[in-house]
Amino acid sequence: MRSHRVKDTLQVEMGEQVVLSGWVHRRRDFGSVVFVDLRDRSGFVQLVFDPSRGTSEAAMEAADKLRSEYVIVARGRVEARDADTINPKIETGEIEVVVDEVVIENTAKNPPFYIQDGVEVDETVRLKYRYLDLRRPEMQKMLMMRHQIIRAFRSYLDDHDFIEMETPILTKSTPEGARDYLVPSRLQPGEFYALPQSPQIFKQLLMVSGMERYYQIARCFRDEDLRADRQPEFTQLDIETSFLSQEALQEMMEEMVAKVLRDVVGVEIPRPFQRVPYHEAMDKYGSDKPDLRFDMAFVDLAPVLEGTDFRVFADVLASGGVIKALVVPGCAHFSRKQTDDLVAFVKTYGLGGLAYFALTDDGIKSSISKFFSEEQFQAMAHHAGAKKGDLVLIGAGDRKKVLPALGALRTKFGSELGLADPNAYKFLWVTDFPLLSYDEEEKRFVAEHHPFTMPREDDLPYLATDPGRVRAQAYDMVMNGYEIGGGSMRIYRRDVQEMMFAALGFTPEEAYDKFGFLLDAFEYGTPPHGGIAFGLDRIIMLLAGGKSLRDVIAFPKTASGTDLMMDAPSEVAEAQLKTLHLSVRRKS
Repeated sequence: MRSHRVKDTLQVEMGEQVVLSGWVHRRRDFGSVVFVDLRDRSGFVQLVFDPSRGTSEAAMEAADKLRSEYVIVARGRVEARDADTINPKIETGEIEVVVDEVVIENTAKNPPFYIQDGVEVDETVRLKYRYLDLRRPEMQKMLMMRHQIIRAFRSYLDDHDFIEMETPILTKSTPEGARDYLVPSRLQPGEFYALPQSPQIFKQLLMVSGMERYYQIARCFRDEDLRADRQPEFTQLDIETSFLSQEALQEMMEEMVAKVLRDVVGVEIPRPFQRVPYHEAMDKYGSDKPDLRFDMAFVDLAPVLEGTDFRVFADVLASGGVIKALVVPGCAHFSRKQTDDLVAFVKTYGLGGLAYFALTDDGIKSSISKFFSEEQFQAMAHHAGAKKGDLVLIGAGDRKKVLPALGALRTKFGSELGLADPNAYKFLWVTDFPLLSYDEEEKRFVAEHHPFTMPREDDLPYLATDPGRVRAQAYDMVMNGYEIGGGSMRIYRRDVQEMMFAALGFTPEEAYDKFGFLLDAFEYGTPPHGGIAFGLDRIIMLLAGGKSLRDVIAFPKTASGTDLMMDAPSEVAEAQLKTLHLSVRRKS
C-alpha cells in the first residue's frame, strides 16, 4: 500500500523511493514515454513511465492500458523536473515520480463529465453522480473547509467548558414552527414520532438538569418549501448556557466566530459587533439581515413633504404610512425601460409602484415632475444626501410593504453595482425582535421565533393585553446580509410560559397536552438560560465561496427535496406499510 500521499512527496529527498495510490487524472502518451497525472485527495503529481529511466516492461504494458479514473498503485523514485518542464499550476510542479512498477487496482468507465474544476455540467447530472462530483478538487476543498470550520467551533467550545451532548432524533410533533417530518410508530399503531426541527426543548431541559453549558452539531429537519439556501435536512451548531446574560453570551459568540475566521480563512474581524434593533434595521435597510458592507440607508422624506399638494403622498402621510427614499449612486442615466423594470421588481414584493427622480447634467428628470418644482426636488435631494449623477427611488405606502420592497432593491443594487467588497466580512447583531405577529389566516398571534423566547422584562405586562407590542429578548447574528445564527434568552418560569401559550391562543388544557413536561420541569428550580443556533451549512457556504448549500453538503437534496442519486423519496412495499398500520392512496 502507499507510503506517502501526493503532497508528501514534496518532503522527500530526490532519488528516494515512494509508493503512491490514487486515480489517473490524465494520461499523455508520447510513444516511448507515458506521462500520468496522479490524483489523490491531497493534490496532483506527475508520474513518468520511461524505460530509459528504469520503468519495468510490465509497468510500460500497464501504462498503455491506463485511462482516466483508473485506480492505481505506483512505486517509483522522486526526481526534480527539468527547468523547462516545471508546472507552476500544481503544488508538486517542480518534481515528478519515475515509475518502477504499477498495479491497476480497478478500472473505470468513462465518467458522465470531466473530473475537473470549472466543469460546465447540469446540476442534476452532478447530483445523480454525486460520488464522482465529489472527486473534483474544488468540491473536496469545500468539504475539507467544512471539517476545518466545525473543528474550529468545537475547539473553542471545548476550551470554554461546554459539553457536547446528543438529543433525540425521534421526538414529539409540536404545533408551532414549520411542518414536521413524521415517522409512523410500528409498536403504537396510529401514532407518530416527528423528526426534530431543532433540539430546542431538549437543550432547555438540559439546562434544567444542571448541565449549564451544552453544544451539539445537530441534524435538523423541516418540511418546508426549498430555496438555494434551504435544505429539508440541515446541520446546525446548537448552543445553550445557564447563568449568562444576553450581553455576555453575545460577547462569547463573537469571540468564537472571530476565532473560526482567524483559524480557517486567516481574517481578523473587529469586535464588538454592531448592535442594531429590529425596528431600526427595517426603517433604515428594509431587512432584518442587512448587508452593511455598503451604506445606502433609506431616508425618511416625510419632513420635507409635510403639506405636499401631491395627493398620493399626502394620503400616505395622512394614513400613517411612510415615504422612504433610496439613493442609488451614479445611476441617473437609467433609461425609462430600466426604471420600469425597477417598478415591476418592487411589485413582486407587494408595493404598488415607485416614484423616482434623477439628478442629471441637464437638470431633474422624474416620473412625478409635474407635481413638484425644481426647488422641491432639490430640497428632497438635499435631505436624502443625493448628488448629481444619482437616482432617487421613492417608495410610499404601508411600511410593511414599502420597507421590504426597498430593502430588496437595496440588496439588488448592492450586488449589481459592486458596492459590497467580496473580500470583506461585516458582522452585526439584530436585536429586540417582535415576540409575536398576528396571523390573518389563523386569526391568532404566532411566535416570531419560537414560543419559548423570553419577552423583554419591560414589555412583559403587555403580553396579556397587547401581545403585538411585546419585544423579544432575541438576537440574530448577521454576516454580509445573511443570518448565520439566531438565538434568544428563554422563558424559565412556568407562569411566564403559561402567559406565552395563552397569548398564542392555547387553552390551558392544550398547552399542558403539548408541553406539560416542560411546564412541570419549570417547577423544579430552572436557572435563567439562553442560547443560539448557527446554520453551519450557510456559514460554510459563505466562507468557502459556494453558490448554494448544495455545494458544501456531501449528499444534498434538490430544490424539490429529492435525492437523485438514491432516488428518494420513493414508494415502499405494501408489506412495510401493513407493518406500520398505514395505507396509501396511490398516485392516479
